[in-house]
Amino acid sequence: MSTARAERLVNLVLALLSTRQYLTAERIRGIVPGYGDAASDDAYFRMFERDKTELRELGIPLETGRNSAFDAIEGYRIARRDYELGEIDLAPDEAAAVALASRLWDSPELTGQAQGALVKLRAAGLEVDDQAPTVVEPRVRAEPAFGPLLAAVQNGQAVRFEYRRSGSPERMMRTLEPWGVVSWKARWYVVGHDRDRGATRCFRLSRVTGQVRPVGKPGAVQRPEGVNLLKLVSVTSDAEPAPVTTARLWVADGRAAGVRRRGTVLGRCTVDGEEGDLVEIGLYFPESAADWITAQGPDVVVLEPDVLAKTVQDRLEAVVARQGSAL
Repeated sequence: MSTARAERLVNLVLALLSTRQYLTAERIRGIVPGYGDAASDDAYFRMFERDKTELRELGIPLETGRNSAFDAIEGYRIARRDYELGEIDLAPDEAAAVALASRLWDSPELTGQAQGALVKLRAAGLEVDDQAPTVVEPRVRAEPAFGPLLAAVQNGQAVRFEYRRSGSPERMMRTLEPWGVVSWKARWYVVGHDRDRGATRCFRLSRVTGQVRPVGKPGAVQRPEGVNLLKLVSVTSDAEPAPVTTARLWVADGRAAGVRRRGTVLGRCTVDGEEGDLVEIGLYFPESAADWITAQGPDVVVLEPDVLAKTVQDRLEAVVARQGSAL
């Protein structure tokens, strides 16, 4: 897969999520950008089958069915009730699994393609619901190395790249057989077999410098059976730096589950006459922390430190101002 396949998968999810009708394979071919490039019908159906398998492996619930008893061919859709997981609070990395691609990805090429898919859906006469109200939307920011590494994973191809280790300006060339790209605690990692070390390694994408270059033939890399990529990242000794600072937050009862999972509940406290939990949390990247804390809206209030509280308050006020000007 190149970046084009990543875009096609995003567009396919968006198309199936944004309609209440079942879309046949032929209709999907005409709506979703990328499928029209297939050289033949057989090539398209092989491509579509691979994409369906990929989505199911990612845990995206594909439904099959017919719009009426008179339809001879089954179609596909994604049920919003299953995809959005009900009323829960999501951390930024968790939001990547359930939010609409056109509103979630902070990437010009993916966002543009996703919006183009919406236009095609409307032009085809399909009912599209992309106006669900939100106060603040989490954004998933992909590192520059994200696209090439994801392409290498899907292509089964080794890669070479320069990598900077934590706390050192030195850059070293690494050759990796990538097995997957995963998000762990709001950061992206690639996991695979490091040919230079002869062992399994995890690399943080933000430390990959320069271009990611493919090595060898596609299909040469196979992910071992039973490998848990997230577990590998979570137990890597250098995967997590020490927290830069500590914040104390007021969290509304029964809300902001993602914040609670990241922190420690110290007790109870009251803000503006409303009781909630006092949660202490270590911050690795205070600037990005302001983004996902702001995304919790009124369910989370920063008590300490003052600079973080001010940053979150400024962003909330900016959101309110934008909504007011749009009315």
